[in-house]
Amino acid sequence: MTLIFKIVPRVLWQEAVEAGVFKGAPVDLADGYIHFSTGEQARETAAKHFAGQSDLLLAAFDADAFGDKLKWEVSRGGALFPHLYDTFDPAAALWVKDLPLAPGGDHVFPELDQ
Repeated sequence: MTLIFKIVPRVLWQEAVEAGVFKGAPVDLADGYIHFSTGEQARETAAKHFAGQSDLLLAAFDADAFGDKLKWEVSRGGALFPHLYDTFDPAAALWVKDLPLAPGGDHVFPELDQ
């Protein structure tokens, strides 16, 4: 199983859970796909795109479960990032955990291999 991760504001995730579908955050909707990160990319993604933001969640997914709707595409620094060209049911998450801010402003990540 290849784990991929989505960083999402809590309120947006709660709305998706209630609706039974995650259509994407504003940046996802603008780009035409849902942005995910690998475990190695998640911390940099948080620092670059979610700096200083609190009340975030980190959701883990099995990349293989998305089938051919998930594309691995070159992004920053030439790295391959997982992009989902579809919506998904939030119930597909393997787990969802808080992504709090430490006093220094960095996000505190849970273990990503669980």
